[in-house]
Amino acid sequence: METQTENKKIVLSFVQSSGAPTIGNYFGAFKNWHDMAQENDCIFGVADLHAITVRNTPADLRRRSKEMYAWLLALGLDPEKNVIFMQSHVQEHALMAWILNCYTMFGEASRMTQFKDKSARHADNVNVGLFTYPILMAADILLYNADMVPVGDDQKQHLEIARDIAERFNGIYGDVLKVPAPYIGKKGARILSLQEPDKKMSKSDPNEKSFISLTDPDAVIAKKIKSAVTDSEACVRYGEGKDGINNLMALYACCTGLDYDAIERDFAGKGYGDFKAAVAEAVVAEISPVRSEYERIIADKAYIEQCMADGAEKARRIAARTARKVMKKIGFYQI
Repeated sequence: METQTENKKIVLSFVQSSGAPTIGNYFGAFKNWHDMAQENDCIFGVADLHAITVRNTPADLRRRSKEMYAWLLALGLDPEKNVIFMQSHVQEHALMAWILNCYTMFGEASRMTQFKDKSARHADNVNVGLFTYPILMAADILLYNADMVPVGDDQKQHLEIARDIAERFNGIYGDVLKVPAPYIGKKGARILSLQEPDKKMSKSDPNEKSFISLTDPDAVIAKKIKSAVTDSEACVRYGEGKDGINNLMALYACCTGLDYDAIERDFAGKGYGDFKAAVAEAVVAEISPVRSEYERIIADKAYIEQCMADGAEKARRIAARTARKVMKKIGFYQI
């Protein structure tokens, strides 16, 4: 994708290399990416540079980065039609991040709530990378002239600072950087913890029953759903004070396409055992083909590395043009 396809927008999405996605990630974002890629020129990146703000062992970082890249391919994202690459394979990200650091005000960066949250969680490693993380994210976005960026509630601040930096830079040097807008597509479902359904589903939860990983075997998925927290009413209906059942209904709706009224009608007079069995069957039917495709791809190292190399080459061509333009405007001596 060297030039923007006529009438299509450039949409950029990055995902961290933080282990196998959960079913919450899948329904919250990933499942919609395939549709997004049909309607737009899409750039997908595995954000392995962002991953080192917390300590990793080298082997784990390599493994998780490769696995996340394989998941992007397993989701059905076509590497021929999209740019799918590893962030660290394009050195312009680090270069652009340094440049944008010099056009970001300290007060702006210090107001980022994620820095405060991560600092509290990793009090023994409050490094400068945690602080400048949003500026690297701005570099990710602005290098590719993205028209739109899908953002969740926890990333809105980061898109806002990217827009602010781009507008400040353009105010000094002219119309150089494209100011991105948020991508408003089909809203992904918010799937919560199976054990604490008032909290987000998270793969870092110490209670493995609380989340479903896309790598979980069918039997494990079924067991986790059947042990999910519910309530004592034994009535399948969506309502206040029924967080557990609400969560399972959301999961079932994602898999079947049924709305809550239809689900309530189908399970009228039936207990939670019947409903959980149906949810488990629907989730297995949805996830099993994706997991099988992932297992096929992850076993083919040569294919993954060829896709990585091709994706990095396409991404580098776009990023290098932007970086050269930025450096020329600033006044760096170029040869």
